[in-house]
Amino acid sequence: MCEFTVFIDGEIVFRDVIYVKTDGNKVVLKDVLGVSKEFEGCKIVEIDVSSERLVLSSI
Repeated sequence: MCEFTVFIDGEIVFRDVIYVKTDGNKVVLKDVLGVSKEFEGCKIVEIDVSSERLVLSSI
């Protein structure tokens, strides 16, 4: 299974992410244990499956 490490401004903010949903200016993430985090005022700028990397940016 592919689990992403999530970055904002070059810093790791969440690990082992398996679910991502955008909702307006909000990005909702869930990890393998079902822990959920929401990032307001963000957008997805890069998804790299081979590196298991997801990059968010402030809007």
